[in-house]
Amino acid sequence: MADAGREPPTAQDDAEVREDAQVIVVGAGPAGSATALHLARAGVDVLLLEKGGFPREKVCGDGLTPRGVHQLVRMGVDIDAPGWHRTRGMRWVREGREVLIDWPALGRYPDFGLTRSRYDFDEILARHAVKAGARLRTGVRATAPLLDRAGRITGVHAAAGPEARPALYRAPVVVAAEGASARTALAMGLERDTRAPMATAVRRYYRSPRADDPYLELWADLRCSRTGRHLPGYGWIFPLGDGRVNVGLGGMPHRKHGAVDLRASMDLWLERLPADWGVSEESAQSPLRGAALPMGFNRRPQYGRGLLLVGDSAGMISPWSGEGIAQALEAGEVAAETVAQALTRPEGARREHALHRYPAELQRVWGRYYRLGNLAARQVFGRIGYGPLLHDRVMDSPVLLATMARLLTQLTDTPAQDRIDTVLNTLIRLTPAR
Repeated sequence: MADAGREPPTAQDDAEVREDAQVIVVGAGPAGSATALHLARAGVDVLLLEKGGFPREKVCGDGLTPRGVHQLVRMGVDIDAPGWHRTRGMRWVREGREVLIDWPALGRYPDFGLTRSRYDFDEILARHAVKAGARLRTGVRATAPLLDRAGRITGVHAAAGPEARPALYRAPVVVAAEGASARTALAMGLERDTRAPMATAVRRYYRSPRADDPYLELWADLRCSRTGRHLPGYGWIFPLGDGRVNVGLGGMPHRKHGAVDLRASMDLWLERLPADWGVSEESAQSPLRGAALPMGFNRRPQYGRGLLLVGDSAGMISPWSGEGIAQALEAGEVAAETVAQALTRPEGARREHALHRYPAELQRVWGRYYRLGNLAARQVFGRIGYGPLLHDRVMDSPVLLATMARLLTQLTDTPAQDRIDTVLNTLIRLTPAR
């Protein structure tokens, strides 16, 4: 694949737009904007390329756990501004029973979550990156990597603006944050690991009298429309605080029965929703939209030949819960710190050695947790879903519920703050490293 993105000299000379930087970040979603922001704060000249514009639609649950809130605070986002809705925890529903699980009060993370529509969430993060010093270019679609003779990426070819003018952007380090499409990663020969789980999700907005509800509601007893078996996933209702709720369904292909018809399965579920949510065709505020959810580090290596992968491009969505925003923000900070340190070294072996610390750090933070989650996804969630895990004994035990909730959302602290921290940290530590 060394020649995958190489263009003949004449094609490079035809570029109407040219810009150089120390780092190019392709994609201005949460992962890309977080990377650009932290790089700019470190004094790095960073160019942030975004194929679309703002604001924009994005298929997402629009919910942030305390892990994600922690990262927003680190980025300097004003979470008290209008448009943010705070959540106290989760409400789990199974076979007519409901239990409330408050976010834990840990030393490291806040004790609340947030919701906000991705329609303007991404723009807020991108503008913060610009405020920190990043150069944002919207309407720029990366078309191919620019490679040197050794096959190392040294920039990207792109189509800029509505006229799709040929453009050339150069940098010694490139960060791919293009979401599930992972175009630059694929052009560099980085294929998806089919052994890692890949889920899909659908969501729709509705007007609702419960739009200010303080809990994220999760349904764990849904059924597949085609087989009647347990859905290998769950349904959600996330209040946005603006008169709307985000209602969606996520699931993995069933281990024995193949793909799940999420749209039909969602229709069956909506028939069961209590009337006080006000969810109906008449209250719908958007079409039903779907997206793929690449999970469990399903594209490796996360660094090679001058290219770092962050967020969905590297399959960083949690195999436990389907959460991806917190992981994208955290990975962006890790990538930025790694690159900023590497750029203090001269080009060559010493810089390469520093850049290779990026996947090593990702493994330290998430490696064992994701490996255990991939196993759970294959052997449990992809077969019987979440419902059977929440049998009556679990639903009746606040300790077991809190333990499962914190495992699914990776809300633990080090050193341990309580017994649940101790149990979960031990479980993860005993999971073999890759």
